[in-house]
Amino acid sequence: MLRSNREKQQAYEFVSIEDLVPQDHLLRKVDKYIDFSFIDEKVKPLYCSDNGRPAIDPIVLFKMIFIGYFYGIRSERQLEREVQTNLAYRWFLGLGLTDKVPDHSTLSWNRRTRFKDTNIFQDIFDEIVLQAISHRMVGGRVLVSDSTHVKANANKHQYTKQQVLQNTKDYVDELNVAVETDRKNHGKKPLKPREEVNEEKEIKVSKTDPDSGYMIRDGKPEGFFYLDHRTVDMKYNLITDVYVTPGNVHDSVPYLSRLDRQQERFGFQVEAIALDSGYLTTPICRGLQSRKIFAVIAHRRFHSKQGLFPKWKFTFDAEQELYVCPAGQALKYRTTDRKGYQQYASDPEQCKSCPFLNECTQSKNHRKVVTRHVWEDSKEWVRNNRLSKSGKQLYRKRKETIERSFADAKELHGFRYCRLRGLPNVREQALMTAAVQNMKKMAIHLDRREKRG
Repeated sequence: MLRSNREKQQAYEFVSIEDLVPQDHLLRKVDKYIDFSFIDEKVKPLYCSDNGRPAIDPIVLFKMIFIGYFYGIRSERQLEREVQTNLAYRWFLGLGLTDKVPDHSTLSWNRRTRFKDTNIFQDIFDEIVLQAISHRMVGGRVLVSDSTHVKANANKHQYTKQQVLQNTKDYVDELNVAVETDRKNHGKKPLKPREEVNEEKEIKVSKTDPDSGYMIRDGKPEGFFYLDHRTVDMKYNLITDVYVTPGNVHDSVPYLSRLDRQQERFGFQVEAIALDSGYLTTPICRGLQSRKIFAVIAHRRFHSKQGLFPKWKFTFDAEQELYVCPAGQALKYRTTDRKGYQQYASDPEQCKSCPFLNECTQSKNHRKVVTRHVWEDSKEWVRNNRLSKSGKQLYRKRKETIERSFADAKELHGFRYCRLRGLPNVREQALMTAAVQNMKKMAIHLDRREKRG
């Protein structure tokens, strides 16, 4: 006998929303183990205390935002509709079955006005990291960093070309001192001071999202992107730093300043780090060595001109301070330029009759010049770290830590594309995505720990 259940849709029932949400639901664990009470204190200066209409509870507002990032809901309108019909979402927000869900326009208004030009999203991310530290889930001893590209909300064919100043290096003063010291040790005259010349370059600027950067990299898609520079702690793979730049900014530019920020903000005592080959620059190697941090950076292969000897075939003699070519001739020190490169040159008279001349140099005066940076020792120190047993073990952990963190963000939390336009909005998306990833990992781990007793 067939029966219809349609009449049950109009039936009244006495139910508790608490009984309708599964006990093992993720949001139950998050609500139990993550303390959101700090949000009230963080946003209090942004609200008027004695005027205007009563505001929606800030904790409810941010919990609703977290739901969108937890489940990769990209639209605020869609988020409102999902909360209306999802019992677990209502329970997490503290809403009853008949309570009105905050309107999507409230979320967007607060983001565009109240929270604009504030550090609230950075503060929330930092507070979650501090809670992880209190639960002993962050060690702060071994860190892994990398960047990933996030497609900007912009058409790559809609752009203008502009002349902009080159990136200013934050290590110029230190390098100038090193250059002058090196020249003095070699008996060279100090370089004449020159006026600061601002070098310009032509770049593509999006008409849709001018804050994004046009990215061209080997093996990467071409177009307008942002870069999410992220650091994770090796202990439980929790994210400890997030920083967003346009897609045409090199990975190495913000790295040392972000590393210092983590040490100052969270009191980390960093002992070792693992980085991709994009960070293999002399200033970063020097900076990590001066900070006494065991650094492992992937090798980046440099290709010499076809048919010519690569640089590694020229052996450096540190005691005599010269290079020895494959034919056994010494390349002696000549000078040190403003960029910090020492020049070692051969004797043209000997090179003329060398059987390897055509494989060594194409210069008209038959002189071979090999350069070596004044901080090259730091680069060799990093190379020795990479080839050591502990260095190899450390670098293998990258794919289990930072690569997995990026994969989860893109596959599970909607971080493959930018929801909105503009650097502040993309920074908000990156910070909130990382925050919910940390919350989820913390809640699941603490729940398992409690069940194990």
